[in-house]
Amino acid sequence: MNRPLTRIAAAIVLALSLLPAQAQQAAPLKGEVATRVDAMYPWLDKVYKDLHAHPEIAFQEVRTAGKLAAEMRKLGFEVTEKVGKTGVVAVLKNGAGPTVLVRTDMDGLPMEEKTGLPYASRAKAVSDGRESFVTHSCGHDIHMASWLGAARTLVELKSQWKGTLVFIGQPAEEIVAGAKAMLDDGLFKRFPKPDVAFALHSWPLAHGTVGFNDGPVSSNSDALEIVFKGRGGHGSAPDKTIDPIAIAARFVVDVQTVISREKDPKEFGVVTIGAIQGGTVGNIIPDSVQVRGTIRSYSPQVRAKLVEGVRRVANASAAMAGAPAPEMNVGGGGAAIVNSAELVGKTEAVFKDAFGAANAQRMPAMTASEDFSMFVNEGVPGMFFFTGVYDPKVVAEAERPGGKPIAFNHSPFYAPVPEPSIKTAAQAMSLAVLNVLAK
Repeated sequence: MNRPLTRIAAAIVLALSLLPAQAQQAAPLKGEVATRVDAMYPWLDKVYKDLHAHPEIAFQEVRTAGKLAAEMRKLGFEVTEKVGKTGVVAVLKNGAGPTVLVRTDMDGLPMEEKTGLPYASRAKAVSDGRESFVTHSCGHDIHMASWLGAARTLVELKSQWKGTLVFIGQPAEEIVAGAKAMLDDGLFKRFPKPDVAFALHSWPLAHGTVGFNDGPVSSNSDALEIVFKGRGGHGSAPDKTIDPIAIAARFVVDVQTVISREKDPKEFGVVTIGAIQGGTVGNIIPDSVQVRGTIRSYSPQVRAKLVEGVRRVANASAAMAGAPAPEMNVGGGGAAIVNSAELVGKTEAVFKDAFGAANAQRMPAMTASEDFSMFVNEGVPGMFFFTGVYDPKVVAEAERPGGKPIAFNHSPFYAPVPEPSIKTAAQAMSLAVLNVLAK
């Protein structure tokens, strides 16, 4: 026996025994969680592809909500439907302990899918008065499948935790209205108010990875709807008219100076015009033109500056043409999600242990918006995090100079790789909840 080596080995064992338990294994149930998610994946795959092929738009998620409700009842949850029009609330009590909310969103988008997948959506719905294709091009089907996976995992591991689960299927996230609808319908009065809340979102990262941060992780969102009024007439006699198309065109260009000349360049802010509608034929100047867009920001100060700037430029554009003041509906959108630093810190250790430090990293806030903030702003510490959906090789190629870009959320070509994406998301959510509720 080599006594010096024995003493060294003993010292190493002693040092390891003195390390905090969390540092040794932050996610003690990671193996069990992974095994259970692997075993249930055939079920999750079937549910996912069914949801993907049958999407429904905001506040029309009747079939979707019914499917989620039925699956949650099979797992033993007490389920209430039609909360906030089409929302689902599933509650499972397992002794004294914290209450944890886990949210999934349910709605698709009014656009045509172009992925060519064998389970691609060909569903249609009436949106804004006209028929449109519908697809889950933002990954809400991934969210729902992993939500079910986390719920089943937690049920199977009931002996390992104490507390109350409140799993909610939220409608109308895409129009930033579903969370408010559920709260207005008594979500935190009719059901247990959570001590913490979690939600996840698929993102064009490599599957197997998890991204997160504390502080703001999404943007404020404000709608911009303006009707510029003029005086219609013949296109050959513009002097007899007040041309609202010219007014709208001036506004679209000039409003960008609010971003480039008034906003602090170090602060995030965007004004995007996504729709201009007016006129019927080429030789008639119309009476009015409608302009619609979106305003995004992180800080309340920038948000206020942009909303005020949009209003001012719109009024000035009309005044320059001697036109009546425009009709405006600007502002009133959703607030940025601000993650709890304490909750993120606790969960970060779990994610790094479960997925590896290279696959669980902090990432910048997204510029898109989310109404999960409505729940957090009710005084509930929350964590909103991201999970990857693409082959790591494809992501690496896209990041190379001149590499082929990958489809972003809301692209008609957005096509997550189902199995690794759903498994990682289900495992991550299960572990995050267990970290709060574990005995």
